[in-house]
Amino acid sequence: MADDDEKVDEQMRQVEEDPPKDLEDWPGGKAKYKTFGGPEGEAGYGEDATEKLGPAEVRHHEGGDVSVAGEKVDNPEEYKGDPIPGGPTDPDAPPDPGFENEDASDRAEEKGTVGGSDG
Repeated sequence: MADDDEKVDEQMRQVEEDPPKDLEDWPGGKAKYKTFGGPEGEAGYGEDATEKLGPAEVRHHEGGDVSVAGEKVDNPEEYKGDPIPGGPTDPDAPPDPGFENEDASDRAEEKGTVGGSDG
């Protein structure tokens, strides 16, 4: 049991040093349930694992505005990272299965697969 915990801790140390770029490269098994950066409260933002996440004073607002230390920036795009592959902002990601587009709904209605039976 202790050996398993040590292996999980080592996996997470490697993730903290060099976070994976793609979701499928993140660890699985017990390691996927381990908190990134260790237990809460051990280090402040900008220390340890969170130092690679960017400065704490950057805030992203609804509508796409970005502020740094309370001041809106002229070019918010400078503060936005690349979309996470397969994530909600990835333009190449497949559509969310919970939200079908109208074309798919129309095709389902034409086939009679939407709704229930009428009798």
